Amino acid sequence: MIKKLACIAILSTAAFALQAQNPSESKPLSPQWEELTAPDFVRAIQHAQNVCVLPFGIIEKHGPHLPLGTDLLDVRYAVLNAVKQEYAVVFPPYYFGQIFEARSQPGTVAYSLSTQLTLLQETVEEMARNGCTKIVIVNGHGGNNSLLPLFGQAQLASKRDYVVYVFGLPNENQPGRPAFKSEPKNDMHAGESETSAMLIARPDLVQMDKADSQSGADQHRLNLPDNVYTGIWWYARFPNHYSGVGSAATKQLGEFDQKVWSSQIAEAIKSIKADDESLKLQDEFFEKAQHPLETKQ
Repeated sequence: MIKKLACIAILSTAAFALQAQNPSESKPLSPQWEELTAPDFVRAIQHAQNVCVLPFGIIEKHGPHLPLGTDLLDVRYAVLNAVKQEYAVVFPPYYFGQIFEARSQPGTVAYSLSTQLTLLQETVEEMARNGCTKIVIVNGHGGNNSLLPLFGQAQLASKRDYVVYVFGLPNENQPGRPAFKSEPKNDMHAGESETSAMLIARPDLVQMDKADSQSGADQHRLNLPDNVYTGIWWYARFPNHYSGVGSAATKQLGEFDQKVWSSQIAEAIKSIKADDESLKLQDEFFEKAQHPLETKQ
């Protein structure tokens, strides 16, 4: 019995010493890239099965009542909740997207198109160099709806050993969604739904008493067919860079939408982890692209 107790004591001491040498082994891994130590980063990439998420926001006016970083804050909130359900490594705050339409408003940060594309390309390449072979760009800003599919398509321009996936804005029209108080068709920017989401993500930054100090109504200053596009369309309709009624926001709507968004992101991450075909198909494509005349017709 004494020998048995002594053996247990020795094993316990050894285990304690091992834990002291590797304290991080006993702690849950943060999903946030910037919070990880270098050794923990290696473990995190392995645990994430090489899936990394780039939440993509912007810096722009959001009506008179929401912070300039609303899209960035919202998308990171949704992603960080999603990776609690399906672990992945989350890249630091990123806001270098398309926002030329808000250059008339204070606080907007609008980089040139060439800078946007170059910086995003170099960012995903650096992510890939650090083991992110599956990179999920999660869009949090409507102004990127054309930029990001273009960027995704441009990944076919040259051979690469990683895959870029673009996750667009969430499908919020789900059963059980609380009823709108305002007109949903006009709820496009800093209105009821976006303000509601911020009441959950960062309620401390929402100034509801200012929501009605400017108009978010459509000014109808252009008369063009629906299939004719011009870049000034947004300013023509919403010169205050505000579309909707922010004062109609509720925490109930915000909580519902945030949960839906996070759930959809988590499901996408899960599917991407299981995706063994995209990289194989890319390799096949790049090989054929080198010899297009040899492709069977």
